[in-house]
Amino acid sequence: MSPSSYQAILLVDGYNIVGDWSDLKKSRDRHGLEAARHELVECLINYSAAVAYRTKVVFDAHYQDTPRSTEIHTSALSVHYTAFAETADTYIEKFCATFSRRKYQQESTRLIVATSDRAQQLTVVGYGAEWLSAPMLAREVEQTAQKTKSRTKKQTKKQPPGRFLFNTLDPVAQKRLRQMQRGIQ
Repeated sequence: MSPSSYQAILLVDGYNIVGDWSDLKKSRDRHGLEAARHELVECLINYSAAVAYRTKVVFDAHYQDTPRSTEIHTSALSVHYTAFAETADTYIEKFCATFSRRKYQQESTRLIVATSDRAQQLTVVGYGAEWLSAPMLAREVEQTAQKTKSRTKKQTKKQPPGRFLFNTLDPVAQKRLRQMQRGIQ
């Protein structure tokens, strides 16, 4: 998908979401933070592809003495780890400020920030971004997954049974082929 074909850019405050979604909290408590991060990323990969969002998941690294880094998971999703002494909030605010100043951005491109941090919400909305709380994002992700499942289920039901080419033809073509086999013109 080309960058211009995305409907929106979604910035996700990773640890804020991990700390809010009950299944991710359980995963974090049982298997560690790495497992919860991985689960969140996998969930958002599917969601981003389904809704055509370019998603950036941001994790704090301000307690780690590591440089800023980025992992590209798909063309639609990347994970960003902040630099030492930089919070995810700071990263997201800088991104929003840069995004709002760019006059060349297409007007149809939306910027959405997912976090339940109230101060962060007010800041990003001030930059003109949209805001989703962690529970709102969870609902959207779940609804999108259900729609995708039902769409997939409908598509698999439409497939005709059998492994022969004849079974893949529409009923009119099947009837015409039977007539041809019997020599009926």
